[in-house]
Amino acid sequence: MIFKVSEYLPRGEQPNGWYQADLFVESQGNPESDPLVLWLNGGPGCSSMEGLLAENGPYRINDDSSLYMNPHSWNLVANMLYLESPAGVGYSYSSSQDYKINDHQVVADNYQALQSFFTKFPSFTSNDCYVFGESYGGVYVPSLSTQIVNGPAPINFKGFGVGNGMNNYQLNDETLLEFSYYHGIIRDNLWDALNTYCCSEGFCNFYNSTRDTCFDSILEAYRMIQGVGLNVYNLYAPCWGATGYQERYAADMSNLYRTYQFNVAVPAPGAPIPGVPKCINATAMYVWLNQDNVRQALHIPVFLPNWELCSFLSAPPFHLPPSSTQVTSQYQRQYMDMGPFYQELLQSNIRILVYNGDTDMACNFLGAEKFVESLNQPVMTPYQPWYYKRQVAGFFREYEQITFLTVKGSGHMVPQYRPVQALKMFESFLRNTTYL
Repeated sequence: MIFKVSEYLPRGEQPNGWYQADLFVESQGNPESDPLVLWLNGGPGCSSMEGLLAENGPYRINDDSSLYMNPHSWNLVANMLYLESPAGVGYSYSSSQDYKINDHQVVADNYQALQSFFTKFPSFTSNDCYVFGESYGGVYVPSLSTQIVNGPAPINFKGFGVGNGMNNYQLNDETLLEFSYYHGIIRDNLWDALNTYCCSEGFCNFYNSTRDTCFDSILEAYRMIQGVGLNVYNLYAPCWGATGYQERYAADMSNLYRTYQFNVAVPAPGAPIPGVPKCINATAMYVWLNQDNVRQALHIPVFLPNWELCSFLSAPPFHLPPSSTQVTSQYQRQYMDMGPFYQELLQSNIRILVYNGDTDMACNFLGAEKFVESLNQPVMTPYQPWYYKRQVAGFFREYEQITFLTVKGSGHMVPQYRPVQALKMFESFLRNTTYL
């Protein structure tokens, strides 16, 4: 295996001097012919080094910050490119310290970064190319894929995959209440109240209802989801460091019920590591990536501050004032429904995978399933289980050009929680073979 680190990639010819960092890992199979896969973590504002070091990269990190080989790395079957996006995340940066950014600009910048990669490594231009990502990657990935399909660069693009993605805010909000009820989080009388006050003539509006009684019921449910110590990224997993408050958690919770602008409960401060979501243990990753010898090996400019898992995309680093209960940042969300991007891409000769760990509440599988159904593609194979070593690994349904797939017992970061199953899923998609 060859482990390559490319230098910082400039974000096009922009006056603000934005630089994005990428890390490239060659395939352990046949790099010359294996696919090239660009990986993007989400947030917005979270580093793709999480994907590299905690999910599907060739190494994992022990609690003492030592490395060990990941036997289920995705570079067993593909060349993997991990991109820090947008600038201001991880070790990417802006020389002007201007971090105002939006969904549309991220598309342009990531497209420029991908072009820069092919300029540096032209031997990979003929390889099949895919884009994968998770969480807010549900916005990054299909929007970038649309630019790749329509753009002038000669990229041999074959498709994309989105894991536990933010596909549609309304569907995600509405199905989370259903998920919460049937997983025992909200009680019967609250569920009855939600259906009484938010539903009419067989239609429920949990997304932007103007009825006070509906608002009060949704707020009560939201407080149960985010305020009692549950791990929103993996319902059945423990919440690491649950007694401490971490600022990034408020940012992630702000992805939910944005129409209502609910306040996120703020316990007493005490997070040991900045930029880490509540319930997530990223201490070892933080320590390893901030060691001097690691920074030098990765060609990190000496003037950059410590790496953080998630950033608020502001400079100087953003911190909540003690009295604040709302996280704000300079990131401007523009794409609230990714359906139009999917509809356009389905007119192209590409394949799409939408996969979800089924214990995640941040981007739950019911919302993703309804999103894929709303695309109205012809069903090719019925909903059915898929297997790993004769055990049910999840369920899937194949439509024309797009597959919806669940990973049983997995939380938000599928390659982290179910690495063996994730690798099989990934390899089956790339090779266009059955998931059974």
